[in-house]
Amino acid sequence: MNKRVLVLSTLYPNATAPRFGTFVEASMKALAATTDWQPVVINPIPAPPVALGRYAALREIAGTSGIEAGVEVHRPPFRMVPKFGARSNPVRISEAVLPLARQLNEATPFSCVDAQFFWPDGPAAARIASALDLPLSIKARGADIHYWGGKAFARDLMLQAAGQAKGLLAVSDALREDMVAMGMERESITLHQTGLDRDRFRPHDHDGLRRQLSEALGIALPAAAPLLASVGALIERKGQRFVIDALPLLGDAHLVLVGEGPDEAALRTQVEQAELGDRVHFLGNVSHDILPLILSAADVMVLPSSSEGLANAWVEALACGTPLVITDVGGARDVLSDPVSGEFAERDADSIAKAVRKVLAREQDRTAVAQTVDRFSWSANAAKLAAHYDALTG
Repeated sequence: MNKRVLVLSTLYPNATAPRFGTFVEASMKALAATTDWQPVVINPIPAPPVALGRYAALREIAGTSGIEAGVEVHRPPFRMVPKFGARSNPVRISEAVLPLARQLNEATPFSCVDAQFFWPDGPAAARIASALDLPLSIKARGADIHYWGGKAFARDLMLQAAGQAKGLLAVSDALREDMVAMGMERESITLHQTGLDRDRFRPHDHDGLRRQLSEALGIALPAAAPLLASVGALIERKGQRFVIDALPLLGDAHLVLVGEGPDEAALRTQVEQAELGDRVHFLGNVSHDILPLILSAADVMVLPSSSEGLANAWVEALACGTPLVITDVGGARDVLSDPVSGEFAERDADSIAKAVRKVLAREQDRTAVAQTVDRFSWSANAAKLAAHYDALTG
């Protein structure tokens, strides 16, 4: 008999943002397909008083429900104020979600409630779990602990929610230690690492790959010069500006930036001022069909983040046989444990350039690099999550 879990996730792919939280969707899809747990995802949609820009597009999907990739998904709208409403978002989300959660629970009861992020999902899910009298699980992924945990109002609510939860999840050992330092009980925290689509993310190494990508993306990638890729949201925490600073120190190397975010304008200005316009390529968000090709075409994936849990981009790059140059943050040592996996660097141009040169100087064996992440799969992720839910409800 299938067991049902109510999953609250403020990040989840939708028609207007198909790359939004794809890792949550992949985990839920695997859970539904390979275990006896059936997730019902509630993905609250922000609805500000005046819907402009991306909020106007989101308005089209607010209030919709359906089956997506084998998973039941509901998208109730919640009232919010952009930039200034963070403090009240957990309450607003819980108030918007609770009537739907009650209705779904009365029709077919849930066994537990799961928040996929600690903020704002965790405190909101805590209110819902309490109202439904169900055990609660909350997952920490990185920025929810490192960024929001640094704000007193959010930290207090997160600790209250953690105290209510019957079990917590962390994507890396390092993040678990950060949660303990924040005041959470170590014994309640289970390691739950990301998964990996191994059919898609694998070495795609063939002649003409860069030429093929150049034509498909409308950019001029070098045939032989070093190619760096940086995959992540264009935000200060990811540190793309340091990679751009390092580029002049790396001869004729090119850089592709995959992702979107509020730092894009500043990064474009930086590229223009450094006269690197022909060597830095802004690709925006790309599909999961194109991303493995980009990673396979690159010689190094560079991401000097100031904080992380365990970045999906790290694992996906390694699975494509592409070594990393990353900062020693979060679960970095979980993936950079073998010399073939890459090098650590500080968040400055000299350190990044030095690490990239060390990686480029090695004779690369893409198969060996890809084998370093053999333990990651979405089926393993789903099995561990199902065991966690079983422990919560047993």
